[in-house]
Amino acid sequence: MKRILRIFLVIAGLFSFSACDDYLDVNTNPNGPDALLQPELFLPQIQSEFAVAIQWDGRFTGFYTQNWIYASGAAYSLNLHSNPLSDFYATLWRAVYWSMGYNLSDMIESGELNEKYDFVGVGKIMRAFGWQMLTDYHGPVIIDQAFDSERRVFDYDDQQVAYEEVRRLLLEGIEALERTDGLGPDESGLREADLIYQGDRDKWKKFAYGLLAINAHRLTNKSSYDPQEVIDYVDQALAGNQDDALIRFEGTVSSNTNFFGPRRGNIGYYRQSKFITGLLDGTNPEFQDSDLDGADPVYDGQHVHDPRITSMLAPSPDGEYRGIDPETGINEYEEEEVPKNFWNEEGYVGSNPSPQIYFFNNDADFPLMTYAQLQFIKSEAAWIAGNEALALEAYNAGVQSHMDFARTYAPDTDLFDQRRALYEANDELFPATEDGLNLSKIMLQKFIATWGWGFLESWSDMRRYHYDQDVAPDDKVYVGFELPETFAPANNEKPAYRARPRFNSEYMWNQEALEELDAFEDDYHTYETWFSKPE
Repeated sequence: MKRILRIFLVIAGLFSFSACDDYLDVNTNPNGPDALLQPELFLPQIQSEFAVAIQWDGRFTGFYTQNWIYASGAAYSLNLHSNPLSDFYATLWRAVYWSMGYNLSDMIESGELNEKYDFVGVGKIMRAFGWQMLTDYHGPVIIDQAFDSERRVFDYDDQQVAYEEVRRLLLEGIEALERTDGLGPDESGLREADLIYQGDRDKWKKFAYGLLAINAHRLTNKSSYDPQEVIDYVDQALAGNQDDALIRFEGTVSSNTNFFGPRRGNIGYYRQSKFITGLLDGTNPEFQDSDLDGADPVYDGQHVHDPRITSMLAPSPDGEYRGIDPETGINEYEEEEVPKNFWNEEGYVGSNPSPQIYFFNNDADFPLMTYAQLQFIKSEAAWIAGNEALALEAYNAGVQSHMDFARTYAPDTDLFDQRRALYEANDELFPATEDGLNLSKIMLQKFIATWGWGFLESWSDMRRYHYDQDVAPDDKVYVGFELPETFAPANNEKPAYRARPRFNSEYMWNQEALEELDAFEDDYHTYETWFSKPE
């Protein structure tokens, strides 16, 4: 009965994707499982629901990192690092254990039985991706007993267990993709079913190595951290923007529309923060140069604008770029000064505006991993290893690749190119030598490159550096970032370090396991995660 229900949910989900209708017209293999268990029936819905889950929970994580701020300021508790006890903030949990869950297990099993080993490889990589995102978000999660159908209550595993399982699955996934027997992507159906890489095995292997790099690099505070291992993984991962992992959305109806698009209406009350605005308008101390007065082709004020500002951020009605503060929100501005929403419109709803801002449109592709992201990981690893020349090389590659990425969203590419030439010609903004590079520049440029999509990456980074708390001003990594002066009352004056498990499945039905974690404490979400602790 459970298997029938799972299959029904997969088939029902496929009707939401018009490009997937032909999956229902498949031949039954008389020597294998029923056609309903063919792996190509599972993958599109697994990928799309997982991507939406990252967006869903990422929008809340984005408040902790000041990707954006809720317009009302301190009246919205997530601006102040709260984590309410609600299913609303745990969609990743639902995706990993339910939407992917047994469906992913069945897909891998079916891939084995039908000799479609590319589905086996992609399935194991997707499961590893799910565990990595879930544990980075929640800390301790259920791994060993997760899919034990005989159990009704489940024990949590330490985060270290999750990290080891991610690594194991990725290596097995790569091994499956390298098999030369069985059916190829054209014969297996992977090319049509795969919404990310359209069945390209080589790109999936690169993605797996990228995730291995992320997994290993999270542990910079551990004595076991090996920067050369991270560098080696990155070198086997995405080779350029052409390898970026992007999930595509059709944008024709709500169910196949980008979660951040105006049709879905999910981020109408969000506005860009002062932190990201300062990084792009030249006011952040790491990226400003008063010697360039009057040089900007548009703004002849004190600072040079990063060319990406017009691609990524929303102007105010008066044409200026401003950000808001987590405590004051939009209240400090006059009406004409309030930033527009991310659909480039005033107010809190969207139609289908033009020009598009970044990937906040109905049919926009959403990033899951990018070349630029991995280059900044390599740069930081090299910096930690003392190899400043390699750190600079990877830093420049990261900035350049994200410039190219952002240019595709620029409303005026000629203006973008003018600003880019100005920006790249200045050593203060774009270091030409190792002497001009520092850790802060690496991490701030990474924040820019992962802004708006790499929520858990940014939050993990800030937690690794403990939000720069108790650090001298000259030693700050996130220059320009300031935590709220007042946290939500339940926080006990501490920032968020983890999200609570999903309410309905855990706080209702798995209470004894949560009690062992002290997860009923008001400030549980402020408990530091294992990966960020020194060891």
